[in-house]
Amino acid sequence: MGENPQQVTQWLDWIFTYGSGWVYVVLLLACFIENIFPPFPGDSFIVAAGVLVAMNRVDMLLSSALIVIGGLSSVIFMYFLGRRFGRDYFMRKNFRYFPATDIIRFERSLNRWGAVLMIFSRFIVGFRSAIAVGAGIGCYAPVRMVIYSFISYILFGGMLMALGYTLAQNYERIAFYFQAYNMIAWPVIIALLGSLIVWRISKARGKA
Repeated sequence: MGENPQQVTQWLDWIFTYGSGWVYVVLLLACFIENIFPPFPGDSFIVAAGVLVAMNRVDMLLSSALIVIGGLSSVIFMYFLGRRFGRDYFMRKNFRYFPATDIIRFERSLNRWGAVLMIFSRFIVGFRSAIAVGAGIGCYAPVRMVIYSFISYILFGGMLMALGYTLAQNYERIAFYFQAYNMIAWPVIIALLGSLIVWRISKARGKA
């Protein structure tokens, strides 16, 4: 799902005709949107930014800052969305397939493993938004959530930009790897989610 870095860079080349400032705006928005709408190819924009830095077309520090600001802002948004509308709603409804006891159990696990989940959240494709929303539902400490998510963005974003910078002359190879990544990762994620849903339904029916 989504475009590969080569296609994104071509698109950013077109944006350059309207001024380099718009490229920075696009990077900021792309990294914000990817957590709101997970299939959006935010990672491809980060790699493309690394390539543009290697070509001296954009500033490395400004690009890096906007990538982190855009992504972290959307994570915070998803966190507070889950915290504001999630926990009270599910606790009050006490759904058969997602009872209040599961939320309490999840909160305990989050307090124990929250730091690991947050720091590695950017590396888990398809689950980044879910982790942010889940942290909100579980009322995970907001300051810790922001700090750990910031570390995650620095690590993962830096890795992708370095990849784009290093392999700027081998762009076709990068595009191939991203296409293979998308073709493998998303079907696996969908299969896992489907299995989880079936398991939850079977478990709830067994208790009935």
